[in-house]
Amino acid sequence: MALTSVKTAAPGKARLNYPKTILTGFGFLGTTVAWTIYDPYITKILDRLLSASPVVAAWSERLAGSSLLERFIASQGESAFAAGRFTLVPLFIGIIMTFDNIFGVVFQPLFGKLSDGCHSRWGKRRPFIFFGAPISALLFVLIPLMSTLPALMVTIILFVFVMSLWRAPVVALMPDLTPPELRSEGNAVINLMGGVGGALAMAAGTVVTVIHLAITGMTKESPGYDEFSTFPAVFAVGAALMLVGMLVLLFFVKEKDSRLLSADLLAARDDAARKAAEKEARLAEKAERKSLKLSKAERGSLFAMLGGLFFLFCSVNAVTTFFSLFAQEILHKDTAQATLLMMVLTAGSMLAAIPAGLLGKKIGRKKTIVLGFVCFLGAFAVFFGVFLALCASQDLGVSSYVSLNSADPGHPAILKILSTLDILILPVIFIAGVSNMLITVNTLPLVLEIGGLKKVGTFTGYYYTATFSAQVASPIAYGFFRMFSGTYLSLFYYAPVALLISLILILFVRHGEAIPQEVIREAEEAAG
Repeated sequence: MALTSVKTAAPGKARLNYPKTILTGFGFLGTTVAWTIYDPYITKILDRLLSASPVVAAWSERLAGSSLLERFIASQGESAFAAGRFTLVPLFIGIIMTFDNIFGVVFQPLFGKLSDGCHSRWGKRRPFIFFGAPISALLFVLIPLMSTLPALMVTIILFVFVMSLWRAPVVALMPDLTPPELRSEGNAVINLMGGVGGALAMAAGTVVTVIHLAITGMTKESPGYDEFSTFPAVFAVGAALMLVGMLVLLFFVKEKDSRLLSADLLAARDDAARKAAEKEARLAEKAERKSLKLSKAERGSLFAMLGGLFFLFCSVNAVTTFFSLFAQEILHKDTAQATLLMMVLTAGSMLAAIPAGLLGKKIGRKKTIVLGFVCFLGAFAVFFGVFLALCASQDLGVSSYVSLNSADPGHPAILKILSTLDILILPVIFIAGVSNMLITVNTLPLVLEIGGLKKVGTFTGYYYTATFSAQVASPIAYGFFRMFSGTYLSLFYYAPVALLISLILILFVRHGEAIPQEVIREAEEAAG
């Protein structure tokens, strides 16, 4: 019998089965572990191999003196020079780090759609997970073992491709097993499991390093210590956690048999008759799915929603990517302090996950999303408004603050402003995390509701096309914005404007609210 994420409550109502939804979330936990480890570690691996590449050195020498390239690399928070010479290494790292998002844009809609039409005794989504997760784990283990740049690039490309193969199906599994009116609540649990995966991944590096130092008797300051010696173990731990997530999902979460012919008919027919019957049923199902076209109004809502998601993730990605640089330049925080501040954002998001799902169920998804936008924009407005007021109290404007902060960071006026901002930044970041979760938890269910029950995988792919496109475009777009603004304070122009555009687009969404199951049953009974 298929596992569902529903419990019967009062007559005519259903409530989410949290234990079973948590088990479903182990798949998303596994993918989050991989990406959380991948991003910071792969940049260091690439830096070492690219810096030793004669091809990169030759191109760097050829393009030395390009002021535009130098300014763009600097806008990404990197130095265009190493050992006194111009280098393209940071630029190449940035390009390679977009591969996972580019592959997501190209392949996730395809594999989401393919999973909608998958027919097996194990269901629609689980075959993709069963095939993709072990291969992803193996490739993940191999990444830090690649000693040459070509071998590393092949491994990275294969890894991001296979990950894109099963991401949409694993995310589509929760909506498959959850009634529409409970999907916001279910998506909250899935996001919470992703947060747990991220925390486990961040802890993995620390734990591995501590064990390594204890075994070798070294410290990080020891002459022979090389942090790269811990990388294979960190990636192995990540791969193990990915496999654990996959195994929990496959053993404890069962899908319905999605074969088009019943087991009895499959057993009774001879091969030729069975194949003919299966082909006929497959063609009929494909024709039915093709006939389920969206109305003009539904297409308008879908495009508005996807556009809203694009600009939302442009805003959020810019903040998360460049916050440490903003904190360093404007707030005088080092990387460790900036990371702690971002953990406040994560804490706000995780604490708000379940309430965000419940609120989406109670007052509606769109209203909850709009509330999240209002709070998000309010957090930006409060921080920037207080900042402007503090500057005015010291007879400074934004440009004069930036100039003075750069020339004399210990100036009494600067320190007086920072003493207030240090207090204000914590609640502002926490509110931003809560606001982000109010939005994020309810957007995927809204998109899926527009698509309908038979296209969950396809519309999950559309969702990731919009969000991953933003994550490709935003670092480049903000990089140019930062080049011409000259300061990371420009985040407070770029991010709120992107948020406002997103909100305006989402206000045009007219579809996507869940229709309660009891209403559907009553309509079916009345029609029948």
